Amino acid sequence: MTLDLDFARAQFPALSGEWTFMDNAGGSQVLARVASRVSDYLLTSNVQTGASYEPSRVSTARVSQSREAFARFMNCEPGEIVEGPSTTILIRFLSEAMTGRLQPGDEIILTNTDHEANIGPWLKHEARGVKIRWWRCDPETFELDLEDLKNLMSERTKLVCVTHASNILGTINPIREIADIAHAGGAELCVDAVAYAPHRAIDVKALDADYYIFSVYKVFGPHHAVMFGKRDKLLALDNIYHYFFDKTRVPHKLEPGNINYECAWGSIGSVDYVEELGTRAGAGEGRAGIEAGFAAIAEQERAITARLLDFLGSRNSVRVIGRTSSAIADRVSTVSFTVGDTSSREVVEGVDKAKIGIRYGDFYAKRIVEEHGLTRTDGTVRVSMVHYNTLEEVDRLIAALEPAL
Repeated sequence: MTLDLDFARAQFPALSGEWTFMDNAGGSQVLARVASRVSDYLLTSNVQTGASYEPSRVSTARVSQSREAFARFMNCEPGEIVEGPSTTILIRFLSEAMTGRLQPGDEIILTNTDHEANIGPWLKHEARGVKIRWWRCDPETFELDLEDLKNLMSERTKLVCVTHASNILGTINPIREIADIAHAGGAELCVDAVAYAPHRAIDVKALDADYYIFSVYKVFGPHHAVMFGKRDKLLALDNIYHYFFDKTRVPHKLEPGNINYECAWGSIGSVDYVEELGTRAGAGEGRAGIEAGFAAIAEQERAITARLLDFLGSRNSVRVIGRTSSAIADRVSTVSFTVGDTSSREVVEGVDKAKIGIRYGDFYAKRIVEEHGLTRTDGTVRVSMVHYNTLEEVDRLIAALEPAL
């Protein structure tokens, strides 16, 4: 599948300016169609859902359509879609809703490669006697070893938490294999997919994760987020909304205060956009279009990632943090590196002058940075690209980086 790059870039008004955006893992640019949908909701159907009068019925239908869109996006059922303001908040909601199922002596496995969003909410259960076991990456390769996970599993393991793609390494983890290990031991799997969702098609049925969460504002949309949960797992969770919501009220019992309706309606634009990329590449509509759209996205991102990694690999002063392969199966187009003992801050501030937005630091994956001595260089330099970035933009970045390398 070939990406229609001119069409893709034309959908993002911000790209017509003088800045090149390569901090997309922090938040992508927003589609014009998303902004239009948000505006349309606020100006034409901004009433509370659930009433009998016509504008409320319209609002209710629009929110329902957002669940249908994300069910198509993730290959699940609309009733398995929970929405909220961010991945961080949704995982906190999930953690609270699992309180009744986690007993003293139970165990949760966490990784030191995850964003803190999929670590902090689970640590609170330690105070209740739940044991935390750490699945740590190799200090040289930064890889998670599946054999280590198997050795950590016990009859008391209730939950394994892992990222699908690291927001600092770019590494894609083998989620289906991890799910199989977790399930074989009687545990559930919670996947943070924030750094994966903008880059590859999601099929939660194939992955067999029990909970799978990502933020729409990393996927060309508004500040909104989505969580898939297997229907039976959602039903078993505690109600975290008002007392009169019983446990069968899924997904609403997990959406306290209700979701942001205009963001829900606006987010449909992100799904429609990826589907349109697929149809323009020759695929059909619906799920087929989404998969084809992401196939085109993946190839474009492979090309720009290869250009950057080839350059970084040619500099003896540079250490790429994570995999050096640009293969579609290995990594997404998020690349982090250090430059000897040079402060990553200095490198990034030099690039700022060229009107290219990249970033330095720990990116809230603070544990891997602290545990592997990367704080001495102010963390890493991170270049996080998406499909609308071009080879020409990568060449501009390379020219801006060269003086520091």
